[in-house]
Amino acid sequence: MEILLTPQLWLSFLTLTILEIILGVDNLVFISIVSNAVPLPQQKMTRRVGLMGALLMRLGFLAGVFWIISLTKPLFALFDHSFTMRDLILIGGGLFLLVKATTEMHYTIEGEDEVREGAIRKKKSMWAAVVQIMIFDIIFSLDSILTAIGLTNHYAVMAAAIIIAIVVMLLASEPLHKFIQEHPTVKMLALSFLLLIGLVLIADGFSFHIPREYVYFAIAFSIFVEFMNSLMYRHKRKSKVNS
Repeated sequence: MEILLTPQLWLSFLTLTILEIILGVDNLVFISIVSNAVPLPQQKMTRRVGLMGALLMRLGFLAGVFWIISLTKPLFALFDHSFTMRDLILIGGGLFLLVKATTEMHYTIEGEDEVREGAIRKKKSMWAAVVQIMIFDIIFSLDSILTAIGLTNHYAVMAAAIIIAIVVMLLASEPLHKFIQEHPTVKMLALSFLLLIGLVLIADGFSFHIPREYVYFAIAFSIFVEFMNSLMYRHKRKSKVNS
């Protein structure tokens, strides 16, 4: 019980919790896009089951702490650059996000014409979407897990921070998904975020680290611009109605 009164313990817990929540923003965007590919009645359940599965996987990864650390050991060298398993995971995940976002952008832009021509896109099964969410949660959270291991050696602290972050994501996933679906331009913006995050993951895989502060500032600024555009559009629409 004395360890619970240690200021360092609570500081590391607070730091980890905030870190996990912030790094979960890009994950929420991906979850919203993936769940949109399953039939409408199953979308809400897909997001919830996917996040709960992601929680179990994160806690399992933390339990295998020594295996996680081994991911940073060099596997091979190419052009005087050493690659680790972490690098390969990040590069693979980044490439997948580029393909996923590009495909979704194409469908969003050309989808209506394709449906009219009878080329209706086949809906993804719920469990296929859940597996995607769980796998990419690990890719998105890989760095935060490694950071957690570096900040504290108390499993309970790391686990509590992750649980709180997942609960916040569960609460935020529904409003975010609804907002994205109701605003087509925001959906395109979200897909652009996935492209950006994919490039960041690939860069990290090649040891070219892009500070996350720059990425989140770019995302926040884009959202602000979209918000201002939305206000301008509403103002013009009201003006037309009143005239």
